[in-house]
Amino acid sequence: MNSLSSKILLGLALLLIVLQFFSPDTSVPEYDSSKDFLTIHQPSQEISAIIQSACYDCHSYKTSYPWYSNIEPISWWLQDHIDEGRDEFNLSMWADYPADRADHKLEEAIELVDAEEMPLPSYTWIHADARLSNQERQKLSSWFTSLREDLQQQAQ
Repeated sequence: MNSLSSKILLGLALLLIVLQFFSPDTSVPEYDSSKDFLTIHQPSQEISAIIQSACYDCHSYKTSYPWYSNIEPISWWLQDHIDEGRDEFNLSMWADYPADRADHKLEEAIELVDAEEMPLPSYTWIHADARLSNQERQKLSSWFTSLREDLQQQAQ
């Protein structure tokens, strides 16, 4: 290996080592667990398990960080993804959503689950338990649809 290649590799290795000292903030803000989506709606065990495995890591404050979340710069990308997911749809803060927003979020969830856009393919590559079968997608979509109908009836 020539001298320039060795210096570049050494520089990259040193950069990766230094990056390990700069982790993103993974702390969870205080929140009221009684506002949680599953606490409020109390789905069947099966639906609850699907939602927890396919949605909660990115869309709640109940994120289960995997081992690779301690490696920089992967952790930055991962935390940014989680922050975006929570900003878009936070199941831990479900009770704070007005009825019209909750209805819209359920509508979006149905569309994304049916189109196989959620959970994200980049998430399911590593998290096999989050991969939804067609039957699980149908059950989840049907349950979300029934929730929407309930919300709409309550609004009348």
